[in-house]
Amino acid sequence: MDESAGSGSAPGVDDGIGIGEDGTVGYRGVTACHAVGISYRQLDYWARTQLVVPSIRDASGSGTQRLYSFRDLVVLKVVKSLLDAGVSLQNIRKAIETLRSHGVEDLAGITLISDGTTVYDCRSPEEVVDLLQGGQGVFGIAIGGAFKEIQGSLSHLPGEPAVFARPAEEPEPASETFGDELAARRARRRAG
Repeated sequence: MDESAGSGSAPGVDDGIGIGEDGTVGYRGVTACHAVGISYRQLDYWARTQLVVPSIRDASGSGTQRLYSFRDLVVLKVVKSLLDAGVSLQNIRKAIETLRSHGVEDLAGITLISDGTTVYDCRSPEEVVDLLQGGQGVFGIAIGGAFKEIQGSLSHLPGEPAVFARPAEEPEPASETFGDELAARRARRRAG
C-alpha cells in the first residue's frame, strides 16, 4: 500500500492538494469500485457506454487495466448518487456533461439539484434557494460532499503514479517507452 496515501497528498506534492487531486495518482477499477461503492459490472458498463470514461488510461483490449483519476471518481460518485435517487440515465448523462466542463476545483463548489426528471447545476446558495422556491427541487447532491467522501475512501486504498497513455495511432519511440517505464518504476520505489 502506498504510504503517502494516508498523508493526504500525492507523492512529491506539497501544495495542499489532497490525494491524487492534482492528477499524479491514478486508481484501478477495483479501487474505484471500493471508493465509490459500486460493482465492477457497473463500472465496466459505464465505461463501455461512455458515461464515465477513465481519463488516465482506458482499457485497450483483453488484460489491460483502466486507470481513473480522482476527478473521475468524484464523477462516478455523483452518478451513483443520482441513480440511487431515481434519476434516469438520460438525465444523468446531461448532468455529467456539465460536470466534465469544470475542473476539479470547480466541482467542489457545485450542487446538483433534481426534481427526478431534470438535473440543475447550482454554483451559489442563491441559485439553490431560487430553484427550491420555484418548487422544482426535490433533492440535491453537493459535489463538495462527494469530493470529501472520495478523499476519505482513498486514504486507505492503493493508487499508482498516473502515466498517461499516448493515442493508439501514434507509435512510441523505443527510447521514450523505456524512459516512461523507468520513471514509473522510480516513482513506485519512492512511494513505498
